[in-house]
Order: sequence, then C-alpha cells, then structure tokens
Amino acid sequence: MPNAPNELTELLIARITPQFLERGPLWFSKNSPQIKKSLGGSAFWRDSVILLEKNLAVKPSEILRRVVDFGYEKAVKIRGRGEFVWQGNLLEVWPINLAHPVRIEFFGNTVEEIAPTEREALRTGPKIAYRSSLEKLPEGSFIVHIDHGIGVFKGKIAENGKNYFLLEYAPPRIGADPDRLLVPENQAGRLSPYIGFDTPSVHRLGGTVWFTTRRKVKEAAEQFAKELFELYKKRAVSARPAYKADKPSCREFDEAFSYEETEDQKRATADIDKDFSATRPMDRIICGDVGFGKTEIAMRASFRAILAGKQVALIAPTTILTDQHLRNFTERFQKEGVAIAGLSRLTPKKEEKEIIKKIESGKIDICIGTHRLLSRDVVFKNLGLVVIDEEQKFGVRQKERFKEMRSEVDILALSATPIPRTLSLALAQLRDISLIKTPPPGRIPVKTFVLPYSPKIVREAMANEIKIGGQVYFLHNRVETLGLFKDKLRELMNGAEIRVVHGRMREQELIKVMRDFREKKFNVLLATTIIENGLDLPNVNTLIVEDGTLLGLAQAHQLRGRIGRGDRASYAYFLYRSRSLTEKALERLEALEEYSELGAGYDIALRDLEIRGAGNILGKEQSGAINKVGFNLYCQILNESLEEMKKSA
Repeated sequence: MPNAPNELTELLIARITPQFLERGPLWFSKNSPQIKKSLGGSAFWRDSVILLEKNLAVKPSEILRRVVDFGYEKAVKIRGRGEFVWQGNLLEVWPINLAHPVRIEFFGNTVEEIAPTEREALRTGPKIAYRSSLEKLPEGSFIVHIDHGIGVFKGKIAENGKNYFLLEYAPPRIGADPDRLLVPENQAGRLSPYIGFDTPSVHRLGGTVWFTTRRKVKEAAEQFAKELFELYKKRAVSARPAYKADKPSCREFDEAFSYEETEDQKRATADIDKDFSATRPMDRIICGDVGFGKTEIAMRASFRAILAGKQVALIAPTTILTDQHLRNFTERFQKEGVAIAGLSRLTPKKEEKEIIKKIESGKIDICIGTHRLLSRDVVFKNLGLVVIDEEQKFGVRQKERFKEMRSEVDILALSATPIPRTLSLALAQLRDISLIKTPPPGRIPVKTFVLPYSPKIVREAMANEIKIGGQVYFLHNRVETLGLFKDKLRELMNGAEIRVVHGRMREQELIKVMRDFREKKFNVLLATTIIENGLDLPNVNTLIVEDGTLLGLAQAHQLRGRIGRGDRASYAYFLYRSRSLTEKALERLEALEEYSELGAGYDIALRDLEIRGAGNILGKEQSGAINKVGFNLYCQILNESLEEMKKSA
C-alpha cells in the first residue's frame, strides 16, 4: 500500500544543543543524507540523532528515554520546538531540526506510522496585523479602509493590467458570500493595518455602521486632542535663543568618535543640529536598538549645549547605568575640559553637597544621575539640555518634574523600544523622532531560541560560552529564590563561580559585583531584570532567561540587547515552563524569534501595541475608540484634530 500524501518514511530527531539550534531545520534538511550515512561509523552522530523509519522494530520506551535524554520536555500540548507528548502508543514530538511537529504511532514494538502534524492553534480568526507596510502584510490580517471600515486583507491581484489590493468584507445578508473590494495600488494611502487589542468586527460594505463609528471616534479624539493640546501648548509657544553653531568644533568632536559612524547616526545628529538652530525647544526621541550608538548621539548633543554655555543633565533609571554613563562620558570628554559629575545614592553625603553647590554655581557642565537629579534641592544655574535614558522607566511623579523642565529646556529621550505611549506621541507628531536602524559595521544579529526549560540545554549553552573565554547573563527574576537557584546552577556547572545581582542589594555591593564582572573576575552573572538597561559588556555573549513568560516583549528585547555588542556570535535562550505558557506569553516569545534581526526595536514596539493592548497607549478612556477603528486610523484622526486646533489657536 503506498504511503499517504502526508506520511513520512523516516524521521531524524536531533539532540538539543546550541550547535544544532544554530544550524536550524534548513541545514538538517540539506544534510540529512550525510547525517544518515554517518550514523554507521560516527559515535558523535549516533549519540546526537535518533533515526526512525517506518516498520522499524524498536521499543517505544527506548525512544521515549532517548527523547528525554536529548533534552526534550514533556508537555500537555505541543506549542514549540523541543517539546513532546506521550499518549498510549502515540508520541508527538517537535524536533529542533524540523519546522513542524511530528506524530509517531507504534504498534507493539514497531513504528507503524510517521506523519507531520500542526502545532496546537491558540488563536482563531484572522491575524491582527502589526506590519507597518502593506507590502509585508500577511494575508488574513485585519485592515482598515478609511471609507469602508475594517475588512480582511486577501493579498494583491492583477486585473486588466492593473494591480489591486483585495479586501473581503462581511456578507450583505445571511448565507451570502462575503463582499469583495478592489483597491487600486495608487490608493494605498487609504488603507492601514489594523492594530488593536480586541478582535474587531468586520464591517459590511455600503452600511452606515462605519460612518457612525468614525463620527463617534472623531468626537472622542477631538476631546482628547484638547487635553493634549493644552498640555503641549505651553511647550510649543516656549522659546529660547537659537544655538549658534560652532561647526569646526562640532566636526572635530564628532570625528573623535572611535567607531565608524553610520548613516542613521549622521541623520540623527543633523536632526539635533536643526532643533538647536530653531527657537522652539527640542523634544526629540532617539529610537534605536541597543548598541546602535544612541549614547554617542546624546554625547554630541551635550557637547553642542555646552558650547552654547548651557548645563546638561543626564537622567538614567539605575545606579548601574549611571555608573556606566559617568565612565563613558568622562572618557569621551576627557580632552574637552568639561566638568562632569555623578549624583546617585552611591555619592557620599559630603561629596554630594559639594556637587549640588557646583551645579547651582554653574561649575558642573554635565551631571549624570538617577532620580536624585529630580530632587528639589538640585538647582541648575543654566540648564539647557535634559537627556532621559529609557524614559519609560520613570514613574508618574518623576514625569511631572520632567514636564516642569520641558517648558524651559531641550529634551532628548533615548529608547531602544519606546513604550506605546511614547511611540504614539511620536507617531501623532506631538514629539519628533529619529530612528537609528542601521547596525554598526561588523555587528552580528543575536541568535534567538525559544525552548521549554531544560537543565541540559542550560548546561551546554553556559559551558560553550565559558569554554571560549566568554561570559554569561542568567536571568532569574525572583529575588526570593535567587540563592536557591544559584546553588542549582553551581551544581549543574560543577562548582563554577556564579555571582548574584538584584535591586535590593546595597548599592556599593551591586556596583562592585558589576565591576568585577566587567573585569572578567567571574564568568556567570545570575541576575534579575536589573541588567535590562544600558549595560555594555562586549565579552558577554550568551543570555539565558529561565522563564521568558514573565517578561514583556519590549523588556525581553532590551535584555537580548545586553549581548552581541561586539563582532562575536551571540546567543539568547528564552526558556519557558509549558504549564505557564499563556497565549499572550506565546505571542511575545514568537515575536522575539521573528524579530531577531538587527534594528528590530522599532518593529518590536509596534508589535507591543498589539499584544499589550492599544487601550493602554493613551489611557483607558480611549481604549474603546482605538479598538473600533484601529490604532493607525485613530492616530490619524487625533493628528487631524490637533492640526485643526493649531490652526484655530
């Protein structure tokens, strides 16, 4: 009897190792003949691969034992690579060397059938789109036509020599086929991908529901626009003298940058120069992936402000990041005669009082600090520029202090993945944004793997990095169990030296551990998410997250950016426990794998809009309006309302 169309005659199951994960399904597909040939004479391949064939005589318990030994984790439902399900005479497994799961059916001690299966579908209905370009929009995504409402994107077609976007709408009556709408390619501006949290209702063509919805959303947007406009009006009408550009000095400072400048960095620098040459205070976000040179842009902006006789404040969310910025700024400005000081909980009281006096008298040019800089006793003589590193890390109370500053000074915010609120304001043109999407020359993308937690893969991943002289970040985001987990890791790694950092440590101790790690006095740092922001250690090229389901998407992307800072291959392992894998957690982890290319931070932020819910962007009161028309159209309506208010103001 011939095989069924979807039936396989043989199957390779590869051991979960960093080397095999890196090679991926395509490599195994191309090299499977050589691998099968090597099984006869190579002990390595016999220990690393299981070869199953139809009608092979083998005990199911032996296969199960080897699958477990290979590092595969038992699950209730298969949702990702590296998992298996065992039920009676059926073994379902998703080998890391395949792009899909496989079902193996035994009859007694014989392999009776091998067949590919689909992963358990967690989501139903059309996909919620997050691509910003219609060219990349997957078929089946929700899409918004400004005149006809929400439909389903069905791709592009050609008719009579012209290209059209094909949209599908709800049937005109029960039992009828869905309506179809052809949108000429030159009218693409009337379309936008739907970004929202709820699964939207697909509209009917020619009905009145969409027009009513748009009218109500416009009324809500106009009310919200009034609130926003009042908030930013004071900022918009504020003025300061334009900076007189000292082009030779600026050029000399920029050329002293010790790395090759990218085109995006040049554009961001030009954007800031343009802002400084105007009389309206700057309010700009520099959005670029970690390690893409945002700090250098902040240094250039600081230099220009100092040339204009202004003071600079750089505010960072953690003492670790403050300590690093202080060291980097001091090194970069060492030939410029610039007075730089740090202000945080690490600063001794006596020294702190002296620094505050110098700030007030104008003797400090650049002060780098944590929230301490926002205290009322810190008064600048002539503050011109505030640099906010990872603005989303500051709370509401601190943001109020920023607002007080914003009517008087230039604001430059740095972010690798701007949170939706910040991103939305940029898209709504209330703030300016400069994107740095070009990686530095020689930068290699971080290889990202999403797998069920396995001590075997943890041990191999850490051992491989340490063997070549590298270092490892291991993230366990529960302070209460860090000590116990440290003991488990030491046992797993045969007594390797592992040090711990977390936010409840004394500041001096925390900084000392980080400095020892930077100086390579130990190889494995077990940490909470305190390592998320700004750390730049080129020798750390492996990140292992013990439970990736506990992280937000943007946060996980930030953590991944802590590695791969040099020109060596780097590896990020986001592990999970099958029992705690929710739908949203799976979406986040899938997005991390999808957006592993360099420069993905901006796309990650857009994806974050979908997963976290667009209602959180502009406040709960806007949630319903956003989900009715999608984030893109809502921003467009809001922007139009703001423009009308500007004209009538």
